[in-house]
Amino acid sequence: MRILSVLYKYRELLINLVVRDLRSRYRGSVLGLLWTVLTPLFMAMIYIFFLRLLRVRIPHEELLIGVFAWQFTVQSIQSGMACITANSNLVKKIYFPRMIIPISTTISALINYLLMLVVQLILVVFLLHRTGSMLSPWTVWLPLLIGYHFIFNLSVALLTAASNVYFRDTQHFVGLLLSAWFFVSPIMYPLSLLETLAGDRVWLKELFMLNPLSVIITAYRSLQIPGVEFPWSTAAIIGWCWPIGLFIIAFIAYQRAQKYFADWL
Repeated sequence: MRILSVLYKYRELLINLVVRDLRSRYRGSVLGLLWTVLTPLFMAMIYIFFLRLLRVRIPHEELLIGVFAWQFTVQSIQSGMACITANSNLVKKIYFPRMIIPISTTISALINYLLMLVVQLILVVFLLHRTGSMLSPWTVWLPLLIGYHFIFNLSVALLTAASNVYFRDTQHFVGLLLSAWFFVSPIMYPLSLLETLAGDRVWLKELFMLNPLSVIITAYRSLQIPGVEFPWSTAAIIGWCWPIGLFIIAFIAYQRAQKYFADWL
């Protein structure tokens, strides 16, 4: 509750940081915020093209949901990782809770994702309509899942932001991690494909579900697409618990690390 009171007290600073981040993201760009939607759409089209070449049939609506959700995480981590070093003058000259900076960048990424989500839902409705289907009534629970996804992204942003102050190699390490993370998460393929490939090796699917993004992206699909069921299991429940535990660890670690930010910048 203390963090909520701090955010309320410094709400004007938080709003200004969010607005500044949104403005600077596409400053000087002709298309501006349209790039928020065009980037994941372009990625999805590329994946669809190559998957067709490989003769792998994957519902386009599932691919869109995975790519758009992945973009939310990537934007949150990349902008959060550099948020302290990019605001070194502000950190060294003005006193305010340093927690506000990564929170502002993650909120900025959330706003971008909500804009992407509007387009994604329209496309998913269109694709489902072509097959004689429609959005699942469970779609109304999307706000809760988005909030949960936000907490997970903020946790990683807090850890990478603090780490990047002390270890500038963090950005290179995170770049490699994101590349690997992309392929071990069900972004350009549904969970059902993994089940087919795994066969009798149930442990492989269980190991896969320990990945929080596997749980989150599969939940996005199960809430929006009829017939896509969430595979509840012990591993999936552990995967659900990861973001909460990670947030507690990230919050404590960031609070301790931020005391010396000014000395290292």
